[in-house]
Amino acid sequence: MSTLYIDRRGSELRHQGKALVLRVAGERQQVVPLNLLERVVIQGKMETDTTTLALIADAGITVHLISGRKGERLATLLGSLHNDARRRIAQYRAHTDPRQATAIARAILVRKVQGQRRILQKALARRPDLRQPLSAAIAQLRAIQAQVREDPQNLQRLRGLEGAAAARYFTAFVRLFPAGLGFTGRKRRPPPDPVNALLSLTYTLVHGDALAQVHAAGLDPYLGFLHEPDYARPSLAADLMEPLRPRVDAWVWEQFRERKLRSERFTQRDGQGCHLDKEGRAYFYPAYEEAARPWRKWLRVATYTLVRHLQEETP
Repeated sequence: MSTLYIDRRGSELRHQGKALVLRVAGERQQVVPLNLLERVVIQGKMETDTTTLALIADAGITVHLISGRKGERLATLLGSLHNDARRRIAQYRAHTDPRQATAIARAILVRKVQGQRRILQKALARRPDLRQPLSAAIAQLRAIQAQVREDPQNLQRLRGLEGAAAARYFTAFVRLFPAGLGFTGRKRRPPPDPVNALLSLTYTLVHGDALAQVHAAGLDPYLGFLHEPDYARPSLAADLMEPLRPRVDAWVWEQFRERKLRSERFTQRDGQGCHLDKEGRAYFYPAYEEAARPWRKWLRVATYTLVRHLQEETP
């Protein structure tokens, strides 16, 4: 299965039998059979029609719509929901059971903090000049992880520990990047520098994959455990991608560390922040597609592990 990325002005997507035809400025660029596609990512303006969108939905293909300027998710178009309503009933039951809800949130947070520690430990081997700040952050994260394991019944405290871990982690993580990139901490809406811009775009795509997995599994994406339910926030999708965030961070660091992406590939717009330019996106999407394969596999496994837990109360 593959992904079709569309981010060129003047693009037009139509169907031809059981295939999608992509044209740019009236010239045919690609013909992709529907049975080879798992998702379509559209950034910016594009023309299509309702029949084409219906065929995409019937084929179970997810469509992610991303703002052309801000690189933020506008919408995700999903196919039909899983038919087993008992999964959602089990999810609602677990959400209202403090014991189950806390156990799931704790498992998510343990894996996230573990991933944050692992990334900083690998960075320490490459950056011995940063031994002091990296070692201090690793020790602090280890202490927070111990607190997470020892506090099994308090969701609010777990959420507070998640915030504390993120603060300790990013204090060290920012030190890995050259000062010239202007990365001083996690900031978004709009991202003010190239590192935040790349983090935001990559998180957006991973979150879209998590949302599609939750939907396909028949769960309610808006009812999470670590993340409180909030208006217009798919909290369960956010839960499932949390343990992946450190992997995404490590991949973003690699792009700048190996100079695969440089500050010249980003543009600054007044009031709209920093974003990849056309050449930067031409590199980014194929590179992301390769990196995302194991992340998507992890999301599938994690989602169906959660389904089994909810239905059978497995560990």
